Amino acid sequence: MAEVFKILCPTDFSECSLNAIEYATRLGEKYQADLVLFHVLNREDYEKLSPADVNGKYQMDFVREKLQSLEDAIIKEGARNGLRSCISVIREGNIVKLTLAYSKEMNADLIVVGTEGVNDFRENMIGSRASRIVELSDRDIFVVPRKVYFKAPRKLVYASDYLEEDKIAIQKIVEVAKFYDSEIDMVHVSTTHKALDKSLHMTMIEEIEPFIKYDKVNFILKSFRDDIALGLENYLQTAKGDILVTLSEKKSFFDQIFSKSLSKKMAYFINKPLWVIKSF
Repeated sequence: MAEVFKILCPTDFSECSLNAIEYATRLGEKYQADLVLFHVLNREDYEKLSPADVNGKYQMDFVREKLQSLEDAIIKEGARNGLRSCISVIREGNIVKLTLAYSKEMNADLIVVGTEGVNDFRENMIGSRASRIVELSDRDIFVVPRKVYFKAPRKLVYASDYLEEDKIAIQKIVEVAKFYDSEIDMVHVSTTHKALDKSLHMTMIEEIEPFIKYDKVNFILKSFRDDIALGLENYLQTAKGDILVTLSEKKSFFDQIFSKSLSKKMAYFINKPLWVIKSF
């Protein structure tokens, strides 16, 4: 019997975390997953939600009521579309540490987290809750920006760096693409026009095709004389990709996408969901 897919979705009841819950629910329906809503009590966040409760007397009741309301709504709609279950868990302390610890405790297959967007990713993926979870987690992460609402993806764009782990990653991507009958563009962005790049690209295609049981995969080699991140953004806009997928094993490549160039108005990256596949 196959193990049940498990999704963890941290929530603080903000708009961006509610968008993340929507994505977690829709993916959970397709995976026939168990979904866990995870709330970490935080006095500062709670004061924004209920400023009149000076002593925090009603904080726990408030949180439980909000989570129960979310659970009920998710189960009412999600259960009939394939979601296996939805529960909520409350902890108190540091949201990043507790989210990472609980993801291991429940053996989550995927963490779905909301982000405020450019402000969240401003400093080399460091300094915000969502980005710290992405950086430190050993689980796959799906990052949903605040203004991004769920829609069935027509195209997933996988940023490949010719790693052995691509063979595992592409199988995960194909599984999701099959849910929605989506296309997959497996894209390698090069900063040169060398024949060696073309040769490596052809070799990669030959090696990875046996691992793909799906006929809607396109292999793309793009040369862009500036940096990789801008080249990838340019491709995403042109190809109209709905979700960007990247493998985080090779941190230098990950950093190339999400560090220097974020100060250069990378609007596309903060307006589309990001799926970070962990290879360790």
